[in-house]
Amino acid sequence: MKVGQLLGNDLKQSELYKDVDVIVPVPLHDDKLRVRGYNQAEEIAKGLAQSYKVESENLIVRTKHTDTQTRKHRYERYQNVDKVFAVNEEKEIYNKHILLVDDVITTGSTLTACAEELLRIKGTKVSIAAMAYAAK
Repeated sequence: MKVGQLLGNDLKQSELYKDVDVIVPVPLHDDKLRVRGYNQAEEIAKGLAQSYKVESENLIVRTKHTDTQTRKHRYERYQNVDKVFAVNEEKEIYNKHILLVDDVITTGSTLTACAEELLRIKGTKVSIAAMAYAAK
């Protein structure tokens, strides 16, 4: 069983996560994806989608390449991802409950930037899932 499926089985027990319509992973820029070869958030999202029996769709794109977040402080992280995401299929998420997925939450800057874009679409509800968080 995939780790995303295990997470999905747990999340479905919560009232907050029961009515998810679509799973959306946080995207990597194409340049980073080519180097890495895979997107961890996308792999987790695939497992979640199996658990929920809904689609995992890449409905957000990263519009520009950004520096790594790993050595940045909280505000620098926020600035680094501000206005770098866009929704590419607005009609697919109109009036939907979206489960936004990332691998690790450190400050939440990336997830916030993605969620802000998704919430621009009328009627959307965004919930968040991640496999880990970085405690300080």
